[in-house]
Amino acid sequence: MARLIVVLGDQLTHSISSLSQASKADDVVLMAEPVGEATYVRHHKKKIAFILSAMRHFAQELKDDGWTVHYRATDERLPSFTAAVEAELQAGAFESITICEAGEWRVQEEIDSWEQRFGLPVTVLKDSRFLASKQDFAQWAEGRKALRMEYFYREMRRKTGLLMEGDKPAGGKWNFDSDNRKPAKADLFMPRPIEFTPDAITQNVLSLVDQHYGDHFGSLEPFWFAVRREQALAALDHFIETALPEFGTYQDAMLTGERFLYHSVLSLYLNVGLLEPMEVCRRTEEAYLVGRVPINAAEGFIRQIIGWREYIRGFYWLQGPDYGSSNFFGASRPLPEFYWSGDTNMVCLREAITQTKEEAYAHHIQRLMVTGNFAMLAGIDPHAVHEWYLAVYADAFEWVEMPNTLGMSQFADGGLLASKPYAGSGRYIDRMSDYCQHCVYDPAERTGEKACPFNALYWDFLERNREVLAGNPRLGPIFATWGRMADEKRAAVLSHAAALLNKLDAL
Repeated sequence: MARLIVVLGDQLTHSISSLSQASKADDVVLMAEPVGEATYVRHHKKKIAFILSAMRHFAQELKDDGWTVHYRATDERLPSFTAAVEAELQAGAFESITICEAGEWRVQEEIDSWEQRFGLPVTVLKDSRFLASKQDFAQWAEGRKALRMEYFYREMRRKTGLLMEGDKPAGGKWNFDSDNRKPAKADLFMPRPIEFTPDAITQNVLSLVDQHYGDHFGSLEPFWFAVRREQALAALDHFIETALPEFGTYQDAMLTGERFLYHSVLSLYLNVGLLEPMEVCRRTEEAYLVGRVPINAAEGFIRQIIGWREYIRGFYWLQGPDYGSSNFFGASRPLPEFYWSGDTNMVCLREAITQTKEEAYAHHIQRLMVTGNFAMLAGIDPHAVHEWYLAVYADAFEWVEMPNTLGMSQFADGGLLASKPYAGSGRYIDRMSDYCQHCVYDPAERTGEKACPFNALYWDFLERNREVLAGNPRLGPIFATWGRMADEKRAAVLSHAAALLNKLDAL
């Protein structure tokens, strides 16, 4: 009797553990497009199209490779993976179910219910695409007072041998971030990610998404994402050739009208399995070793993958499902409507949100220091911010998005993940971008009609949260600066912030 091999939409890797232990001749692969996966938050139309198209292409590749694949599409209107498995079991006899562990708590909880629900053995295999298992991370974290990524990253460098010279880091340092904070200037030759023309499968998916999810956020077309492994590999090649050499230097920069700068836009391919982390890192290391890429670029990019990405995944599973309710500052303000429309006079927010609507993408500094920074300073409910990020970005899966949003962006966990809130005034945005040059607001002004809203909100955020933040050693100098201001200046700043927040509440 056959085993039922369930493959999820973020497991589109031919070497995934569930397939590696299955038999082409005897077993049946089940893939499904449950409606609930597209609607538990109202995902961006382009994100839905990307995942469904990549799934359908992967299913066809499996069929072409000799697998028996049962594919349950959106038109069946199945609400969940559990419903898809139930429908499959009703249609045929199977001796057991095999699946690779899920990436998210809510899906794993579904899987954990199947054995009792269906009366069949269920084998859940580790996801070998990650370099550190959940158990590896938990063992690393045990007994530590603070779970800082830098120390985890160093262990991952030693484990993989990436950018190592014996037992020493290449270039003499573990981290070259000091070289990676330069603003960029507009350049006619700024690279762009490679774009792919939709084939017949993708065109059918675009029509399906427009029919079933046409009222969701964002633009569906133009659609240019890779949806097959060979396309994702071409995107990797293109990034290494055209953008990686400057990636490190300008990874924190922002420019009006430049949506990608030197960023890879490979995270969505990594997160669904079209690319594997070590192959991306090995290719990056190779480019450094042959002299095509400087050390700061290679190290910075590799750190994002074997450092931050692996760390975030381990942190997510270590904290448990209750982490999603974190709200250290007790913030409760609703998410402003302009996060959906982009209709704001603040150029930085308008640029980041508009490109998010159109591309289902914004790079990490736009997410952290523009949309995330504003939400934290304004006291927006962190759960609403989390659901927004989860919905609007094509690379957003809860395991990677939730800790980044609640921990790093909103400091809603009180410092479990980040050592201080990533709060910044208009001066930071002016230093790292050209947004302020095109804005009606002045980043040098704290109060008055032309003052950048970030400035007053920044100081108001610190003042209203003084009780819980004043003891943070990294914020001591900032509180000291605030304390040295004249009383009337502080009062004017707080009054201006109150007016801004009242205006926000009235929107």
